[in-house]
Amino acid sequence: MVKVRDLGLGFNSDEIVLFKYCSGSCHRTRSNYDLTLGSLLRQQLITPGPQERVLSHPCCRPTRYEAVSFMDVQNTWQTVEKLSAAECSCIG
Repeated sequence: MVKVRDLGLGFNSDEIVLFKYCSGSCHRTRSNYDLTLGSLLRQQLITPGPQERVLSHPCCRPTRYEAVSFMDVQNTWQTVEKLSAAECSCIG
């Protein structure tokens, strides 16, 4: 449960909404790509640039989203599409 104004989307509202997110480990679904990339990174045969972050395992991400509706301080209903995670899966 978070305040709408804390979402960082510029809405001015004191309402609290349910923000569902994905988390968790995906190491059980590692592919040959993930295993190879991890090995190359450990051996420093691939070196990410200073602004890059390379992950050698799948990550848990939303695969389906839900819209969230709330009332702003001007008593106007707002709906933000694809805001909250409805389903999660290991991606990568």
